[in-house]
Amino acid sequence: MTTIQNPILTGFNPDPSICRAGEDYYIAVSTFEWFPGVGIYHSKDLKNWRLVSRPLNRLSQLNMLGNPDSGGIWAPALSYSDGKFWLIYTDVKVTEGQWKDSHNYLVTCDTIDGEWSEPIHMNSSGFDPSLYHDEDGRKYFVNMFWDHRVGHHNFYGIMMQEYDVEKQKLVGKKEIIFKGTDIMLTEAPHLYKMNGYYYLLTAEGGTKYDHQATIARSKNLWGPYEVHPENPLISSFAHPRNPLQKAGHASIVQTHTDEWFLVHLTGRPLPREGQPLLDPRGFCPLGRETAIQRLEWKNDWPYVVGGNQPSVEIEGPNIEEVKWEKEYDEKDDFDSETLNAHFQTLRIPLGEEIVSLKENPGHLRLHGRESLTSKFTQSFVARRWQHFNFTAETKVAFNPESFQQAAGLVNYYNTQNWTALQITWNEEKGRILDLTVCDNFAFSQPLQGKEIVIPEDVEYVNLRVDVKTNIYTYSYSFDDGATWNEVPVDLYSYKLSDDYIQGGGFFTGAFVGMQCQDTSGEGLPADFDYFVYQPSED
Repeated sequence: MTTIQNPILTGFNPDPSICRAGEDYYIAVSTFEWFPGVGIYHSKDLKNWRLVSRPLNRLSQLNMLGNPDSGGIWAPALSYSDGKFWLIYTDVKVTEGQWKDSHNYLVTCDTIDGEWSEPIHMNSSGFDPSLYHDEDGRKYFVNMFWDHRVGHHNFYGIMMQEYDVEKQKLVGKKEIIFKGTDIMLTEAPHLYKMNGYYYLLTAEGGTKYDHQATIARSKNLWGPYEVHPENPLISSFAHPRNPLQKAGHASIVQTHTDEWFLVHLTGRPLPREGQPLLDPRGFCPLGRETAIQRLEWKNDWPYVVGGNQPSVEIEGPNIEEVKWEKEYDEKDDFDSETLNAHFQTLRIPLGEEIVSLKENPGHLRLHGRESLTSKFTQSFVARRWQHFNFTAETKVAFNPESFQQAAGLVNYYNTQNWTALQITWNEEKGRILDLTVCDNFAFSQPLQGKEIVIPEDVEYVNLRVDVKTNIYTYSYSFDDGATWNEVPVDLYSYKLSDDYIQGGGFFTGAFVGMQCQDTSGEGLPADFDYFVYQPSED
């Protein structure tokens, strides 16, 4: 038996949906406004995972131009039936106010990493949809049903309707099959059939620190559903000292060795000396991650082994361990014609006219577009923070002629929260390095008057960020990394967390990457020679 350390998917990898195809295991996670949409990870042993697919990679499947921060892909549901993979996903267009405009779609593919189909629109009545494949071959679609009426609880219940594969649409009666418990905010429905019962697994309590997974069962698919006698199935709410907080939004898998496991969302708060434990419980810049627990059965009810809180270490399945080769080199020299799958862009794919690996071979060329506050076209390529301590580094050539042109290294949460160390231009000083901070949409330039002048004979500037748990700092080098100079400004990791952003209610995580902006509209390019993401000891 192997031992599995949690979380199994570190950094922003929330809302896990697990499925098994033969002896292969796959987890799909939410990507929100980041493109391509959905991340699918593959494992043979439930311990070692690698990113194998970003299925929504064309505008015809997913166009998030103008989508709000933390809109886009919420809670995809992955299943395997009839010899192919089925992926259900939501594109959330409106998040603020009384409405959640959310469109639910289905795509399929014979292989996990192939070209997924064009989407079929299912409905738009609420988010977190999933598809249940019954033993008789019929299929049923469930989603939470949104109630926008003033004075009503928004989460009206779990709605179910049959899906007709031939007609490619939902058919027949629509019914609320579960109203949830008194915890409320009932969402994320997944249906299973075991031991003669239908089991409905949901998430309740919101996705912050009071999050939980609730399970109910019925002999009849349409209900009524009785709730687990010792509900919740899992939660961290009663366990503020557990390093794995926010446990909830889960899904279940039975292994080919007939063992049972639960994957669930979790968050790891930064350590906070001298701060009260309970409220606020802390800040998670790595976003909501994915963990796994072992399940056992008693009286036809599942229980998390060790009690209904998450364990940092569990006993793995009775499967031989299969380790993958490393998915990415810490240093990407941009010698390939495609970006590695850990890089993403915001809202839309960026065509060759914006992002190119061919125009200047061995470089990632970014043509300047809109600012980091834009919800439309940013020329920005980034990857998740996945560790509490790491270094990210790049090397860029850029020759701005105006302060409207800037390119450099960015740490980003959303359009209203980011920091950027950029090469730009100043009327008196010429080419400079400047630091811009956007903090809940309040802007500052801490180096004002002390911007760093770039020597005229320097073509490439090396830029680096060192993230050390609670604090991160930028550095630069004008001699290709022989000597580094730190920018004397301490920046705070907690400000790039769901929990900080406008008091919470956002759902992604911190990213680091390369950006070029040109608000003059001239599209001036910046050439990035490499990008390094190097974890240090957490």
